[in-house]
Amino acid sequence: MKKFVSSFRRFSYRPSRISIDAHRFYCDRPHSSLPRNPGPLAYYKGLVNQGKLQHDPYQEKVAFELENLLGRLERYEKDMEDYHANLTKWEENRAIERRRLLMEEAEAKQRGVFTAVNKRRSLFHRWMTRKQPENVEPGVGKWVSYLNREKKLDVLVGKRPTAPPAPKGLYLYGNVGSGKTMLMDIFYSATEGIVKHRSRFHFHEAMLQVHDLMHKVWKSQVEEKSLRSSISNWVMNLPFDTKIKEWLAAEEKYQQEMQMNNILPVVADKFLVDEQGHQKGARVLCFDEIQTVDVFAIVALSGIVSRLLSTGTILVATSNRAPRDLNQDGMQKEIFLKFLDSLEQHCENVLIGNEIDYRRYIAQRSIDQVHYFWPLDRVKIKEFENKWDMTIMQTGGQVSSQTLPVMFGRTLEVPESCNGVARFTFEYLCGRPVGAADYIAVAKSYHTVFISNIPVMSMRIRDKARRFITLVDELYNHHCCLFCSASSSIDDLFQGTEEGTLFDLESFQFETETEGGKLRRDVLAEGSVSSGGTQTGIISLLSGQEEMFAFQRAVSRLIEMQTPLYLEGVRNLHPYFKSRQQSYEVLSANALQF
Repeated sequence: MKKFVSSFRRFSYRPSRISIDAHRFYCDRPHSSLPRNPGPLAYYKGLVNQGKLQHDPYQEKVAFELENLLGRLERYEKDMEDYHANLTKWEENRAIERRRLLMEEAEAKQRGVFTAVNKRRSLFHRWMTRKQPENVEPGVGKWVSYLNREKKLDVLVGKRPTAPPAPKGLYLYGNVGSGKTMLMDIFYSATEGIVKHRSRFHFHEAMLQVHDLMHKVWKSQVEEKSLRSSISNWVMNLPFDTKIKEWLAAEEKYQQEMQMNNILPVVADKFLVDEQGHQKGARVLCFDEIQTVDVFAIVALSGIVSRLLSTGTILVATSNRAPRDLNQDGMQKEIFLKFLDSLEQHCENVLIGNEIDYRRYIAQRSIDQVHYFWPLDRVKIKEFENKWDMTIMQTGGQVSSQTLPVMFGRTLEVPESCNGVARFTFEYLCGRPVGAADYIAVAKSYHTVFISNIPVMSMRIRDKARRFITLVDELYNHHCCLFCSASSSIDDLFQGTEEGTLFDLESFQFETETEGGKLRRDVLAEGSVSSGGTQTGIISLLSGQEEMFAFQRAVSRLIEMQTPLYLEGVRNLHPYFKSRQQSYEVLSANALQF
């Protein structure tokens, strides 16, 4: 008991003068106001020298590449600040000149002159301005008018400023537990204080955010379309006839529709910008576990990542597969090939070629604390219950139910929770229509999670197995402390039962989601998420090999989550403690003012 109390006290809140901003224990760094942090290579070597990591030549090579990339970022950040300043000035001048051109055209129309400047008309212009037959598409005239105006603006204001060439990012791939995520997070932490716009996403979280942004952009388009149906106030106040005002309003509407025609670039432009949107500079995107599990993932990755890369964003990504092996099912081949071309142009591919699962290696070298109780017999169940009781006693609060807000305006009922600790059954979290958005909400809200009655996975409960893997991913990504009671050891959890194994390739290959037939426009209008945990309307085409990667990753992470190296980082890295740390710093700063 004393050993447990001592262990759990690491999770109790203790104010510190050092602010932590990191995603793994490996990346636990001081605040950027302190002297510059060591680069990825020096930090990696430090962990090896301290005995926390075993030296690996592949990992050291990646750390060296990340070190070089970091060295190029400071200059690039300054270049991007200058570029964004020029871009802002160019956009302002172009908007002013465009309004002036519209006014000149409106005045000409008011006088009954249908040519913009010259009285002599070219054959093409006379053909375009003649009375159109009834069967001509109305938008053709607006399209030509829009293009002509854009050409004039290019002459008057100049072409859009060109972004400075960005340093190539890195695409890291290799086996489960080879250190990809660790190295990426070391780099991400090192960019603090160097790059203003930086984000780190896991695949599930990124896809949910993309889906959320798509819904918001779609909704804003509908609202703007409704607002633009009437003549704008600034047009109403102009000294023109009603027909001229209607023409002017129609030209404005068409120009805005042209800008909003493609939803993915608009979403991409919002993906990495801070809430205020005032700071300009370089952008770094760290993307953990790139996958192409369905059509939506391919389309979203191609549209958004390609847009970000083409506008100067630096990508550091991890995956179990090389880029050209991502889409083995051949979905949306043309779109996928464009995505590959963008990756090859903007990223170096680096294989972490070892066959060792270093999570398992670290676990073997350390004395694991008992957080995983098996089998489900009377003795182990009693030990699990004692851990829960002692944990609640340490929190000093009362157990109660809680309603947790989830993305897209939904909620999740938490049956038992107390001061950052929550308890669920496997069936409650994985046997019901919940998914990644719910698991992210749980992982962000609770630093310690208890899950009871985890069964051995088989094809009979393959949907539950997928949900459990997603749940483990999110608890791991947010650095939660996890306690489990299960029917088998971690290594045997996904080996199947007498009813059959879990690796039935044919069943996995052609299985689809329940609501797979729903159209994307319906999804955007509803802003909903399917019961399967992925976006509604997406057909899942996971191959058996992809599933096997996911199972192996879940086993590897469950093992690491019991090691002291992982558990020591919970208090510094989990959002629950980081938010309290920030609140403490605000209170301290306010107190100093008095």
